[in-house]
Amino acid sequence: MRYFLILLVFLTACRTDKKVAVPTPTSTTDSTATRTLKTPDDLLGELFADVQLSEVFEDGKTFVDCTAKYPYEIIVEKYATQKDKADFDLKAFVLENFDVPISISSDFKSDPNRSAVEHVEALWPVLQRKSDTDVEGSTLLPLPKPYIVPGGRFREVYYWDSYFTMLGLAESGEFERIQNMLDNFAHLIHTVGHIPNGNRTYYITRSQPPFFAQMVKLLADHKGKQIYVKYREALKKEYDFWMDGKHANEKPIRHCVATPVGIMNRYFDKGNTPRQESYREDYTQVQKMGGGEKMYRDLRSGAESGWDYTSRWFANGKSIETIETTDIIPVDLNALLYGMEEILAQCYAEDAAYVAALKTRMGARKEFLNTYAWNKTDGVFEDYNWVKQQRTSLKSLATTYPLFFEMADQEQADAVASYIEKHFLKPGGVVTTLYHTGEQWDAPNGWAPLQWMTVIGLQNYGYENLARTIAQRWVALNEKVYKNTGKFVEKYNVEDMGLEAGGGEYPVQDGFGWSNGVYLALKAYVGD
Repeated sequence: MRYFLILLVFLTACRTDKKVAVPTPTSTTDSTATRTLKTPDDLLGELFADVQLSEVFEDGKTFVDCTAKYPYEIIVEKYATQKDKADFDLKAFVLENFDVPISISSDFKSDPNRSAVEHVEALWPVLQRKSDTDVEGSTLLPLPKPYIVPGGRFREVYYWDSYFTMLGLAESGEFERIQNMLDNFAHLIHTVGHIPNGNRTYYITRSQPPFFAQMVKLLADHKGKQIYVKYREALKKEYDFWMDGKHANEKPIRHCVATPVGIMNRYFDKGNTPRQESYREDYTQVQKMGGGEKMYRDLRSGAESGWDYTSRWFANGKSIETIETTDIIPVDLNALLYGMEEILAQCYAEDAAYVAALKTRMGARKEFLNTYAWNKTDGVFEDYNWVKQQRTSLKSLATTYPLFFEMADQEQADAVASYIEKHFLKPGGVVTTLYHTGEQWDAPNGWAPLQWMTVIGLQNYGYENLARTIAQRWVALNEKVYKNTGKFVEKYNVEDMGLEAGGGEYPVQDGFGWSNGVYLALKAYVGD
């Protein structure tokens, strides 16, 4: 078959990273039974590459979300005997052997008589999945409690999305739903070993920005310190995942990079083949550039960052062909880990030695950001390229993360606030970066999570007026789009409020978990 050699080259790598023994939940508790997880490329072999490269489905994620109607080995055998027949139809074969998923909330009809707040609150049950059962032939990692998904093509829970969704759930008084989702994330940590990008087998080689600690804090602020006790073991295991490789010296090990002031972190996917949900896009991109395993890993690691994709990860700041994600020590990731260390220190206050080690790492992160990532001339924090030993010089809203976690001094915060007001503030809120590359995490797009991080970061340093202006503009944009379309969407054009957001590997999705959550939180902040 035409893609067989391709398959041998690209789908034999990293097989040990793709098989994880996990307990299978049968109700709200974990069973002692285990199964070995295999990803779709392992299970389907040549058929997988043929389907994805032939664009049987316009969106490559559709196929990896399909559920096999028959055992995989039977489907593979049928394919081997039928594929070379003159009248063979690949799409018909797929439809005969797989159940195709539908988009979440695709049949939900907006009520024009509802306010935007009422619309979002009506969507919570629509976006909620019940606790899962383990379905043979599905790529879904079953979770023991109900959970909220983003919507559209995103039919599973997503890691960092969920924190921002929870902000809205808190405003709606949905604390039971928040705790259910925390229980699910703790379950993933204890079974898979970390929180994957999403609860799918094809996501297990990577995580996403580590917001679990902030989720725990959100619930603890409502329910009390016993929440820290309940989740501290899972939180520690999550931290150990990110710090696995903390003994790195001259060469980075997984997420860990040695610097003159201590270990810092980068985004790093264990895989070095095309992402299965975006197989054709990755394969085509790498073939075009004559790239190899490094480029595949940089694409995958860009997906782990949540900013997939952005000029932040490009060597020339312009095109994905120059992606170098694993060469970069990101401002936001290290600020997030500083925040995790701070909460872990509270969780394990009785362990003096552990707390001291955490505080040493926190000090190192502050020193790194203030020494290596701080651009004093422009007054912003920038990502640092550890290979080139210099800042990337690219400006993004990652600069607000040290303010959110109160790692900056007042002088730095003053400079960041001034820069944001002059360069990032737009009619619809704050723009993600200053660069128009066509990527979805660049201008002219604004994203809900970054509005929140910016608003809270500015508030922390006394910039209430600027924070309120950003929040008001974002809320107004959300309400304008809702009035015109009846929808909340995953991203917005903040530069021209008459145009839709664009870029990326798929159409703009509606639903939408984190936009709903941040809207409710900022709406409560600015008032009517």
